[in-house]
Amino acid sequence: MTVRTRFAPSPTGLLHVGGIRTALFAWLVARQGNGQFILRLEDTDQKREVKGTDQHIMDCLMALGLEYDEGPDKKGPHGPYRQSQRLDIYKKWADKLVASGRAYADPYTAEEVQAFRELAQKSKKPFLYRNHRPENPAKWDGSTPLRLKSEPKAYKWHDEVMGDISTGPAVIDDIILMKSDGFPTYNFAHIVDDAEMQISHIIRGQEFLASVPNYLNIYEALDINPPIMATMPHILNEHGNKKLSKRDGAKDLMDYIKEGYLPEALVSFIATLGWNDGTTQEVFSTKELLQKFSLAKVQRSGARFDERRLLWVNGNFIRSMSLDQLYEKVESFWPEPAKNATTIYKKQVLATVQERLKYYAELPELTQFFFLDLPLDPQLIKQNKQLGKLSNEELKKLLTVSKTELEQSDFSTKDLTDRLNSLLNQTNQKPAVLFSLLRISITQTPSSPGLSDTLSVLGKVKSLERIESQINAL
Repeated sequence: MTVRTRFAPSPTGLLHVGGIRTALFAWLVARQGNGQFILRLEDTDQKREVKGTDQHIMDCLMALGLEYDEGPDKKGPHGPYRQSQRLDIYKKWADKLVASGRAYADPYTAEEVQAFRELAQKSKKPFLYRNHRPENPAKWDGSTPLRLKSEPKAYKWHDEVMGDISTGPAVIDDIILMKSDGFPTYNFAHIVDDAEMQISHIIRGQEFLASVPNYLNIYEALDINPPIMATMPHILNEHGNKKLSKRDGAKDLMDYIKEGYLPEALVSFIATLGWNDGTTQEVFSTKELLQKFSLAKVQRSGARFDERRLLWVNGNFIRSMSLDQLYEKVESFWPEPAKNATTIYKKQVLATVQERLKYYAELPELTQFFFLDLPLDPQLIKQNKQLGKLSNEELKKLLTVSKTELEQSDFSTKDLTDRLNSLLNQTNQKPAVLFSLLRISITQTPSSPGLSDTLSVLGKVKSLERIESQINAL
């Protein structure tokens, strides 16, 4: 089999994590099988289409390294790759169904169909259009919807994720294939497109699973062998009680990129939403995913979207980078006061925060005090559980003793560490008290990198000046 997978989104909105996961899994299957990955835009719902989202979808895939072999902006042997440009193809396949007696013109108005539906409700029966199929429909001329003349039957099929599935004939109905505006429905168009584009694997979301029996009925009517199917379970919110949505904080993928999330980290995180290789490994390079990914190991239940785990994964990738690599990546994220600092100094600063940096946009918050004397904030001491118990005189005494000791230091990290430990003995204080007081005094932030590293990078003059300022303020 020649492996050919596709990602077929509708350009009706921004691309979120659920769509990206579908694209990623399809891309992995294609690359593992030395096959092709195709991007197809399913833009038949012209009323819901949002201008610019087609380019946005392409930008997202490129940003993550999910390069497609054929698509709207790439020539291929099976184009066009926008459904709105393939109407003559759907018409040809629709005529084939009409000629074989497996499709007919829908003669009813929307009001008549609604009346049929209400009648079924009163009878407490499920509404099935095929129960109202016209005996002698008019010839279909495109001005009315075209419906499938279904052949209700039981189906059994295998899904690469969900396993063996079976349904009875009751779920089969005369669904619409072509609308009166000349556009196909998704139900019909994707089957025609997958056949024309020789797609070997269909990887899509769980919302389509209930429609598969009707799809199988269409495949039979068209005399097409169905591709391999793999259904992705929903991505759930952090509580696991409903499908992830914008209300739960689901962001556009490009927002993550703009905030300084690494494409490799996003790929690793998204791949493990509902998949693992059977080990305890949580972070995967793209190369490892190509080696280890398998549809058979995608779980059937929903996967929780945990923003904190994404931060952890992204931080893991940041920590694995060399300092030079990281410096190149964060060039546009430095705080404004850093623009006049030297490269050497900025690299020293970056080295102190690399362990704590979770995404690039955090850089200003973590490093601003290295470049700017922040205003003294008395609340930082008052609201500290340990320091808030001490009087101003006690605080001043601790800082004065510390300043005297640090004045003797050469401000190397090793010497600073030794002197800070010595100060604990001199003052008979815990690190949570003394070190917190010094940290607040020199950074005016509630937390910072290691104290010795911070003092060393700031330098002797600046560090002692800030301690003196805090003494005077007290």
